[in-house]
Amino acid sequence: MKLWQKENTSTAETIEKFTVGKDREMDLYLAAADVLGSLAHTQMLESIGLLTKEELTQIHASLKHIYQHIQKGQFVIEDGIEDVHSQIEWLLTQTLGETGKKIHSGRSRNDQVLTDIKLFLRDQVTTIANETKRLFDLLNTLSDQYKDILLPGYTHLQIAMPSSFGLWFGAYAESLVDDMLVLQSTYKITNKNPLGSGAGYGSSFPLNRTLTTQLLGFETLNYNVVYAQMTRGKTEYSVATSIAAIASTLSRLAMDVCLYNSQNFSFITLPDDLTTGSSIMPHKKNPDVAELLRGKTNRLKALPQELALLMSNLPSGYHREMQLTKEILFPALDEILNCLQITHFMLEHVRVKEDILQDSRYHYLFSVERVNELVLQGVAFRDAYKQVGKEIADGTYTPNLNIQHTHEGSIGNLCNAQIANEMQKVMDGFNFEKAEKAVADLLNA
Repeated sequence: MKLWQKENTSTAETIEKFTVGKDREMDLYLAAADVLGSLAHTQMLESIGLLTKEELTQIHASLKHIYQHIQKGQFVIEDGIEDVHSQIEWLLTQTLGETGKKIHSGRSRNDQVLTDIKLFLRDQVTTIANETKRLFDLLNTLSDQYKDILLPGYTHLQIAMPSSFGLWFGAYAESLVDDMLVLQSTYKITNKNPLGSGAGYGSSFPLNRTLTTQLLGFETLNYNVVYAQMTRGKTEYSVATSIAAIASTLSRLAMDVCLYNSQNFSFITLPDDLTTGSSIMPHKKNPDVAELLRGKTNRLKALPQELALLMSNLPSGYHREMQLTKEILFPALDEILNCLQITHFMLEHVRVKEDILQDSRYHYLFSVERVNELVLQGVAFRDAYKQVGKEIADGTYTPNLNIQHTHEGSIGNLCNAQIANEMQKVMDGFNFEKAEKAVADLLNA
């Protein structure tokens, strides 16, 4: 029997296959979160007299046993069982009999899956934040390491002004700070408790939603029970938006690596074991890792739009297409983590070329330096600009290769320490420790 099935009712096999889809597969992502939600919910049920202390002790012991199986990768949703909630309840009833059937009191599958998703996504956002911080630290280190090595700066893909590898690596580090702010807002949206909202209209049981909020380490509640249900899809959209922000930074970095590694640029090289060859051209060393990173992250940038279209024009209340958010978002969580890790691996092994700007083809990069030199000698900027333009036109231009950039964020003053401080402030703003402690306390009680 399904959680919703009545006596003498059945669903056609074709309809069941269509409506369930990939849901059982996606539900495996939620198994650990479902146990945590049930631990908190049943503790709350005991506090309001819907379970005895003895029943609670038995239920918690069985739930923790199931949790251990999940952590070991031994949990499966068996054939004929609809979803993760049904599987866990079935396991409890096999062990505890009638007591196992009591865990669903005061709870709908709607708020149960909502709680599972929020707990799962909160954990995933934590992991993504830590991986992003790890990549940030590497970029900041590389920026310091190569701060004195110059490379061409471009606008319109035309040589523009001198840049440096310090600026290049540091730019992507600071980009991740802003991406992390988006992720932090996602964490705050995710870290609200919908449990107790039922099917979207509450319950006549005297539920203590504040208690389950504390037990699960949520920052606060989704108070209004109708709105709690409306966060299905909205929460996933917020996570997708933060994934897309990080993916946008990574895809742009990947494109730079593809350009800078090519022979016509030749600013960096990737070691042989990070490249692939050609079946016909023996000289080829292709940056496949950067190209696939670019492709994968470009796909991730489309996530918010896909979820927005899925949820378009839905009225309040639950609708079945909301289950499709899982198969859109959950694999993408694995993908963004993989992309962050492979970017870190690639940058650990990238080799930077020195003395690039000694090549005469880059001497026009220093035209602004020549203009500024004249301005410092007392020439008005517009006149200096025209004079250097004339020098370039008549072939008398001589580049001033002496770079003197000292203002905040420039070649000579990268402000990497300040950028690192901004990242640390963002990381501190997550307050991951509260949720982690609550979960540990719940499992060890």
